[in-house]
Amino acid sequence: MKCRSRFQFGTVPSRDRYDCVVVGSGPNGLAAGIALARRGKRVLVVEARADTGGGLRTAALTLPGFWHDVCSAVHALAVASPVFQKFDLERFGLRWVEPTAPLAHPLDGGRCVLLQRSLRATCEGLGRDGPAYFRLMSPLLESGAKLLCDLLSPLHLPSAPGALLRFGLNARRKATSFCRRTFQTEEGRALFAGNAGHSILPLDSHFTAGFGLVLQLSAHAVGWPLAAGGSQSLGDALTAYFLSLGGEVIVDRQVESLDELPAARAYLFDLSPEAVVRIAGDHLPRGYRRRLARYRHGPGVFKMDFALDGPIPWEASAVSQAATVHLGGTLEEIATSEEAAWSGEDCERPFVLLVQPSLFDSSRAPRAKHVAWAYCHVPASSELDWSSRIENQIERFAPGFQSRILDRSILTPAGMEGYNSNYVGGDITGGANHWSQLFTRPVASLSPWSTPNPKIFICSASTPPGGGVHGMCGYFAARAALRRMS
Repeated sequence: MKCRSRFQFGTVPSRDRYDCVVVGSGPNGLAAGIALARRGKRVLVVEARADTGGGLRTAALTLPGFWHDVCSAVHALAVASPVFQKFDLERFGLRWVEPTAPLAHPLDGGRCVLLQRSLRATCEGLGRDGPAYFRLMSPLLESGAKLLCDLLSPLHLPSAPGALLRFGLNARRKATSFCRRTFQTEEGRALFAGNAGHSILPLDSHFTAGFGLVLQLSAHAVGWPLAAGGSQSLGDALTAYFLSLGGEVIVDRQVESLDELPAARAYLFDLSPEAVVRIAGDHLPRGYRRRLARYRHGPGVFKMDFALDGPIPWEASAVSQAATVHLGGTLEEIATSEEAAWSGEDCERPFVLLVQPSLFDSSRAPRAKHVAWAYCHVPASSELDWSSRIENQIERFAPGFQSRILDRSILTPAGMEGYNSNYVGGDITGGANHWSQLFTRPVASLSPWSTPNPKIFICSASTPPGGGVHGMCGYFAARAALRRMS
């Protein structure tokens, strides 16, 4: 792993008692620890793996000198996050790399549509759909930064109420019907459908349009940057800041029971609801445990990393302007793929999400070589080998791609869960994003980060505002804990 040697981690607690103990050191666990330490609390973070970061890890998964992001790779929500902005992580070595364009979506026949930072440039590239796209996004962008903060901050008075209302009226719609009603061209519909596909839901589900809107809003408002050196740089910066505040970290410590942990006034779990029940169930009422047991996870992912002998040879040269590439073809193809993943069916042409970081960050691969990161949504715990289908989708839009592969690494849904137990069945978003669970993660409550036990809190992506690298779940759980300790 990169850059880890400069941190000093403990193997046993230095104190018999802490104000707070956080179990799990993903971005939410670290954000919770930082928020508590900034308020003068004595905080211990306990991590099962040998290093911190959760999904923020970078490793030589293929050949020496080729650095791959194990999970997350592109960080629009990290830049937009109100809490990460407060942390000033650049002081701890974090540097953002901005690609020329946030997103490229190639189509058959050498065509490509770009989602660019400039709204007007994006509209120009959409041709006949440019005016419709401008009418859709321009009112939201007038309050772009405030609206993103509102969307990442549930249960509060909005700072941009008008923009939030306008967003909500469209966000509640089904992406398929919204695309057909809003856009006329294959390009306009495909661009929006690919962004809506990040919901990991059938695109004819309510609120899937909201995912498309959030991603397009973030692309224009803050961009889709990469962390220089890999995503672990963001995890390292969070860890370094936490340690600078006097926080302590223990690694290589798998927690099996709450009783194993040092005495504390509050325990925060950056874990799935299942793991919280397993570890702390004896300290929670039976009825609450039953409610957590009903929590539903979504489809899994099948991920591949490639060491390449050169850049990906895209048929449409404009694709090389973007770090993130959506390989799904048309709206109809993407909808078919996402429906299959949800319903447990097979799909020959999966929607593939690809990142080509070394085009913009030369530290990621040896000179003149490159890395690529790609995954598709698959049925939960799927045992099918999706590697040839992913490679075929890339080859479809980049003839000659397979001849440039020097080595590849595969993470199946089971491998994902083995790497991080929060990814149940390969679900990387901490739970299904179905509308009935979007607002009740992990249970319906005015303070979903709290539990009936006044000392136990949940701070993982299974709480609002949900998946993504933004730290807000940890921040709100820390606030709930501070209220109870006051």
